[in-house]
Amino acid sequence: MKTEELEIKLKKCRIKPESGGALREHLSDVTESIITSCADPDCFTHVDYEPIPSVESVIEIINRLREIIFPGYFNSARLNPDNLKYNMGQSVSEVYNLLGEQIANAIRHDCYRYQKECSECREQGRQTAIALLESIPYIRKILAKDVKATFVGDPSALSHDEIIFSFPGIKAIMIYRIAHLLHEMKIPILPRNMTEYAHATTGIDIHPGATIGESFVIDHGTGVVIGETTAIGKNVRIYQGVTLGAHSLPMDAGKRMKGMKRHPTIEDNVIIYSGATILGGNTVIGEGSVVGGNVWLTESIPANTKVIMETPRLVYN
Repeated sequence: MKTEELEIKLKKCRIKPESGGALREHLSDVTESIITSCADPDCFTHVDYEPIPSVESVIEIINRLREIIFPGYFNSARLNPDNLKYNMGQSVSEVYNLLGEQIANAIRHDCYRYQKECSECREQGRQTAIALLESIPYIRKILAKDVKATFVGDPSALSHDEIIFSFPGIKAIMIYRIAHLLHEMKIPILPRNMTEYAHATTGIDIHPGATIGESFVIDHGTGVVIGETTAIGKNVRIYQGVTLGAHSLPMDAGKRMKGMKRHPTIEDNVIIYSGATILGGNTVIGEGSVVGGNVWLTESIPANTKVIMETPRLVYN
């Protein structure tokens, strides 16, 4: 390439002096407009001296609890019988501090936001953190049953270890079981933060208010939705795309139907295949039943019933 042609190309590529100066000066006005809107009572703002729950801290708590519940699987350091006590003690202490602080922040936020009576948020945060940590042996046992049930029913699973390491269903169920305990203890915000993190990372949406028995399996999992008042018995298996939801709700359902049973009851030993939708608080799927793929149910079925769709007619052009 000739020198003159090269110079022309380089001139085109050179960064020119800032040409948006006038627009940049307008940014101060834009900023003031945004700040003014923060005072609008019809918008949502939390500008306060009191801290609110931190999503980043919630994720860290989940990851640390995962290390405690499945020791050696997710720890950065190698665990052995000699260092287990030290590492476990350190992890438990760190979770206690993190969880206690975030619980206190959540309770304090509710107190200030909704003018509630003081509930000694710091002390309640510490006590709740201890109560959750005391429940870890129980959580470990019930999750072990979930892992074993997954392995028994999934020919693609090579080992229990593979399920713990890799299966999104187990991750979502683990987070749900932690969040459900906090929900039962009436802790605001944090339980939903936890299950929404699971939703974001696994595609599985379980409300922390749902009640789910042991040996629960979510196979594949993407698109699963389990509503707040769902009740699931023992040894239940569901596949991807299953919705355990509510009937169509009125516009004011947020107030009028809060706390009402809106989602179905799934009894023991039920299998629900992919794409099935089961709706309604009065809908009960009887023990031992099988709900086939893409079935839409809004009424109860008795025990040991199989519900399947008729074979669709395919049209070839």
